[in-house]
Amino acid sequence: MEPFKVIIVEDVKLELKGTEEIFRTDIPEATIIGTAQSESELWPLMRDQQPDLLLLDLGLGGSTTVGVDICRQVRHKYPNTKVLIFTGEILNERLWVDALQAGAHGIILKTGELLTRNDVRLVMDGRRLVFNQPILEKIVARFKKSVVSETRRTDAVIDYDIDEYDERFLRHLALGYTKDMIASLKGMPFGVKSLEKRQVDLINRLFPQSERIGVNATRLVVKALQLHIIDLERLEPDDE
Repeated sequence: MEPFKVIIVEDVKLELKGTEEIFRTDIPEATIIGTAQSESELWPLMRDQQPDLLLLDLGLGGSTTVGVDICRQVRHKYPNTKVLIFTGEILNERLWVDALQAGAHGIILKTGELLTRNDVRLVMDGRRLVFNQPILEKIVARFKKSVVSETRRTDAVIDYDIDEYDERFLRHLALGYTKDMIASLKGMPFGVKSLEKRQVDLINRLFPQSERIGVNATRLVVKALQLHIIDLERLEPDDE
């Protein structure tokens, strides 16, 4: 790894000392040219020094949004500076996504093995999406859950012969649309009478004969959710 300059942004003094020690002990190629405990302390350093790497804590002064905004501004103003997030926000997954969308090269959670030489080397070598083990475990768990859910949905679509109009109809019923509203959607070439017939047909396909009596739109939607034909986390309306 070639020598490089780093600025550390961390508002907890004890954690800042620990991070500095990691660099001094494990990453001798790094020269710490400055540290900041707040946004106001950072910008003069950036103007004067322009580091190769900014190691950035997200939670500064009790705010979880300041770090994301700093990341976005640094990536815009100093495109040659790599930004590696080093955060104690170990449960705030939305914040991780915001940081990545702001241009962060990776996220290291302050848990498990913490910051390693390899994490920093990967970032300095130009790798994007650098994560340590705790966040990788969470990403893999979400990935596995997503794949299982999508597989169940695909199987249900095939098993119950669900076409795109069935899915669209069920999804909008789940969102509280009436049949009149659904019939008025772009790309839905059916009138209310046809949708009523489609509802009856779906009931016949999704319910055994002994359970079909008295099934209304609400029960039909619940059944579609149970069978993974529609996904509760992906309930979004079409353009009207």
